[in-house]
Amino acid sequence: MAQTQAKGMDDLLKRIQQDSAASAKLNQEREARFLRDRNAQAEMLQKAEAEHAAVKAKSDAIRARYEANQKQIAELKEQFKTRAGDYTQVAAAVRQAAADFRAHAGDSPISAQFPERLAFLDTLTADNAMPVQADIEKLWFTLQQEMTENGRVASFPAEVVDPAGAASKQQVTRVGAFTSFHDGRYLVPQPGGSELLELARQPERKFRSMAKDFGEAEGRAPILVDPTGGTLLAQEALRPSLMERIDMGGEVGYIIIVIGLVGAVLAIWQLAWLLRTDRAVRRQLANVAQPSDDNPLGRVLATFKGNPATAAEDAEVIELRLSEAVLREVPKLERFQAFLRLAVAAGPLLGLIGTVVGMIITFQVITEQGAGDPRLMAEGISQAMVATVLGLGIAVPLLFINSLLAARSRAITQILDEQATGLLAERLEQTRA
Repeated sequence: MAQTQAKGMDDLLKRIQQDSAASAKLNQEREARFLRDRNAQAEMLQKAEAEHAAVKAKSDAIRARYEANQKQIAELKEQFKTRAGDYTQVAAAVRQAAADFRAHAGDSPISAQFPERLAFLDTLTADNAMPVQADIEKLWFTLQQEMTENGRVASFPAEVVDPAGAASKQQVTRVGAFTSFHDGRYLVPQPGGSELLELARQPERKFRSMAKDFGEAEGRAPILVDPTGGTLLAQEALRPSLMERIDMGGEVGYIIIVIGLVGAVLAIWQLAWLLRTDRAVRRQLANVAQPSDDNPLGRVLATFKGNPATAAEDAEVIELRLSEAVLREVPKLERFQAFLRLAVAAGPLLGLIGTVVGMIITFQVITEQGAGDPRLMAEGISQAMVATVLGLGIAVPLLFINSLLAARSRAITQILDEQATGLLAERLEQTRA
């Protein structure tokens, strides 16, 4: 047992020795590997530091070159300013002139014929633009072109935008820088652009016909000239037409017009009848011995000369018969005059009613909207004024024509009375004889 234990202790000691040797070897390997790694890291650190130094040197060189370039640029700018001298002021003046002319050219119909000049002016007016001699000469040419075209009538194709917004190519006639039109319809320049806009509301027909005739004329012809570039044309187009003015009068205005038209028709018809009757009466005066029933005088004469029973009647009965015959003709001669007198009196009164209604509308608008904008009150005032004009407009003509009818009817009645009195005197002479 003792020997066995001793052997076991030897093995244990031997194993311990072996393990210690193995651990020592492993530690040595670790120390060697650590030393190798430390040397490698040192080499890498040295390499990194070398690279950093190289990059820093390169960066310092670039910075130095940049600073040198900036200094050189500043020196060149100062040298440029010194050498440029008055040219900078000239360039500023050119840009200002181009900007002022660009504002004018954008509202000129000449730009529709020469649209490329707007792009040139936009380029020339840029802040960083430095015009060269060619640009200055072209600007001078453009200004001279504007002055020349102001006194010229030209026809050219251009883009025209209708009131619906559709653009189309049309043949446009231009009168200087004042008026432009196509096919009798007036155009205005598009603000800031080269297209022409067709007025949504055109001037009255006589001005449109004038434009159409001017476009078709080969020689001289009259035409509207708008020195404001379309403002006056637009204002002229806003003027209401005759039917629009009549419509401003409202319902009262239409009533006045109906009364006036009825009175005018009746008056004209009666005047024509009186003229025919007057000619027939004068023909009858030339042949009193043969009365005709196609005129009042003939019918009056027929009551005396065409009736054998009157030969035995006394003068008083004959006078009554003649008076009856004359009175029978008077209503036809004075026909419609009572209605015309009524229309003459009613016209101004209806116009006054329209005036009052218009004032009521105006005061209602003032109550609701205030009196700050006069255009809000225009409807009521227009109705008031138009109704008054319509009332007086039918009263004055009907007054004159009624006076004419009364004079014509009195003249014919006077002839009937004279002839009737003459017949009665002739009968009295025959009785006394």
